[in-house]
Amino acid sequence: MAELKRLYEDEIVQKLTEKFQYKNRMQVPKLKKIVLNMGIGEAIQNIKVLDAAVEELQIIAGHHLVVTRAKRSIAAFKLRTGMPIGCMVTLRRERMYDFYEKLVNIALARVRDFRGVSPSGFDGHGNYTLGIKEHIIFPEIDYDKIDKVKGMNITVVTSAENDDEGRELLRLLGMPFRQ
Repeated sequence: MAELKRLYEDEIVQKLTEKFQYKNRMQVPKLKKIVLNMGIGEAIQNIKVLDAAVEELQIIAGHHLVVTRAKRSIAAFKLRTGMPIGCMVTLRRERMYDFYEKLVNIALARVRDFRGVSPSGFDGHGNYTLGIKEHIIFPEIDYDKIDKVKGMNITVVTSAENDDEGRELLRLLGMPFRQ
């Protein structure tokens, strides 16, 4: 069992129950999934950029991913319906906890001038989205082998009812929120 999951089961459930006065253990919010998304706008002109992004995101996630395609045509961007424009992967269970631990403890610490993540990235239902400008903060990515630095979105989906519960859950799981 992942260390973070053990911490959740042993300590965090009890702290959340005390703070929010849950009557049932099933009411306590937990992590459901983590979705990593990389949108590559340049893939319209150069498909090799997308191939590199797919390979790098697969290394970061350690899991098979899906190539996302355009839903509609936009003439101004020379975009046609069905063209590949990004990639995404959904992590659940053990892989989710392993990735979250790596994100919080290793990757975010490697961001330049890091003062914490924004506490305003919640969607109203306890889910948190974090944008990363450089995917090279992950230790698996070899800086010398990449052709271009790419950004990515990381969405942490929780079972929390509101943002306060979700924020407290992530804080107890180690997410370094800005003050």
